[in-house]
Amino acid sequence: MRKKTKKNKHFSINQRSFHFNDYLETNQKLKNKNQKLISDDRIYILFFSFVSLILVFSLKITLVSIQKTDFSKTKNSSTHFVSARKDIVDRNGELLARNIQTYHAGIRSNLVKDKKKFLVNVKLLFPELDTENIKNKLSKTKYFYLKRRLTSEEKHKLWILGEKSVEFDPYQSRIYPQAKLFSHILGQIDNDNYGISGVEKFFDRELRSETNDKPIMLSLDSNLQFLIKSELSKSLDIFKAKGAAGLLMNAQNGEVLSLVSLPDYNINMRNKITHKKFNNKITNGIFELGSIFKTFTIALALEEKIVEPETLIKNIPNKVKCSSIHDISDMKKFPSTLSVEDILIRSSNVGTLFIARKIGEKSYKNFLKKMNLTNRINFELDEVARPLKFKWEKCKLETVSFGRGITTTPLQAAAGYASLINGGNLIHPTILKKNKKEKTQRVVSKETSKKIQKILRKVVTDKEGTASLADVFGYNVSGKTGTSQYYEDKDKSMNTFISFFTSNKKKYVLLVMLDDPQIAYDLVYDYRGLKIKGFRNEAGWNVVYSAGKIIEKIGPILAINNNQFDSNYVVKKTN
Repeated sequence: MRKKTKKNKHFSINQRSFHFNDYLETNQKLKNKNQKLISDDRIYILFFSFVSLILVFSLKITLVSIQKTDFSKTKNSSTHFVSARKDIVDRNGELLARNIQTYHAGIRSNLVKDKKKFLVNVKLLFPELDTENIKNKLSKTKYFYLKRRLTSEEKHKLWILGEKSVEFDPYQSRIYPQAKLFSHILGQIDNDNYGISGVEKFFDRELRSETNDKPIMLSLDSNLQFLIKSELSKSLDIFKAKGAAGLLMNAQNGEVLSLVSLPDYNINMRNKITHKKFNNKITNGIFELGSIFKTFTIALALEEKIVEPETLIKNIPNKVKCSSIHDISDMKKFPSTLSVEDILIRSSNVGTLFIARKIGEKSYKNFLKKMNLTNRINFELDEVARPLKFKWEKCKLETVSFGRGITTTPLQAAAGYASLINGGNLIHPTILKKNKKEKTQRVVSKETSKKIQKILRKVVTDKEGTASLADVFGYNVSGKTGTSQYYEDKDKSMNTFISFFTSNKKKYVLLVMLDDPQIAYDLVYDYRGLKIKGFRNEAGWNVVYSAGKIIEKIGPILAINNNQFDSNYVVKKTN
């Protein structure tokens, strides 16, 4: 047993020794192999980690780059277009619209340390801002604009606060130095500096063009615009009218020298004007202009040799039953026999319809169409209304002949008058300054044009005429009045006077409108050498009075020859 034990022990030892050495050798090999594997794995891990980091980093750079590109593209798109947006000037080079460098004040909400203090400072600097709204944005929005289009002074005040959350985003802003003066004409732009109304919209592509920086020159005259607006504003007060409008046009070439519609608004405020009271009455308003249309009726009758100015229309009743529902009458009692020119001078409705019947419906319709009185007129504004359509039913010819039952825009009516008194050439009104004459269509003969001018002059000078208050010395003022009632309220009226006068051998058409004027009881008129107070509310006692005052003011300016002005004049832009 003992020997066996020893033998076994020895064997066990030897065996153990054998296994242990083998294990050591094997383990060492495994260890070396594992170390190599580990080493390789580490290399692979490091390699892949490195590659991954590079990929992640590259991806981040790419994303940031894309974000930046998009942001800058969006940001620069507006800046780019704005910087290319040209000036707008009047016919004398007076600046009407220009881009200037401004800033948007952006806020990083997470960088605002003391929100209460921040809001107090904002309230002090910009009391017009809604601090409650800003407070909500601070808690819900990462980035927002505190205020857009900061002035240099506003930017400086905000900057000296030392608020790290404030960022100033450069922005090209559109300014209008004349503020309200041309609001209905120039229009507005949106926040991306695209034109949304007026000249800004109609010429948007050209204003953003990069081919040259030559400004768009309008036919308007700032001095005339100011004077006409001033006189119309006075008339609003004198006659307690709800609105007023004025249009001055060169009768030879259709250049609009002034276009005023009241009330107006400051286009620098960037408000979206939607209320109907701010409507452009001259281009976008459609009205029954009343007796204004009698001139067209008489002109057509003269042109077709149906009558002459001295032709007597006999047996004119004071009232005509046109249909079972239509009675046509005169506001005053006139003699039963009137000459054609007396019918226009005294403004007889019944006398005019008698002449219209001689003309006939077909000829009358064609004439109105040729004069551009029934279709939408072409003009460099989108805000141009289309006259209401109507059917030529029974009595329509008769009512249309004296301006009832037909609508048109004041712009069309003024252009029609210009066509009649300029020798008979059709006028296409324009808001752009013209540098050369254009061929036009003839609508009436020179002979007819001369006859109409003489009659309209008598409307002002004759004792029976309705426009004597516009007889301004030295300008040979002529014209026709029109008084029309509102459909919805017969007690309210739209009073109109379309006149023409001569200054420096040029003919000008002046249209003046007053919306629902009242009797000016305290106004003292100089009427045919007499001093009398206001007691009537027809056009002859309000719009004619206003037109006379306007002509007195603008006549001397129009007498100055501006043709020597360099049409290539360019306003130098400032940074």
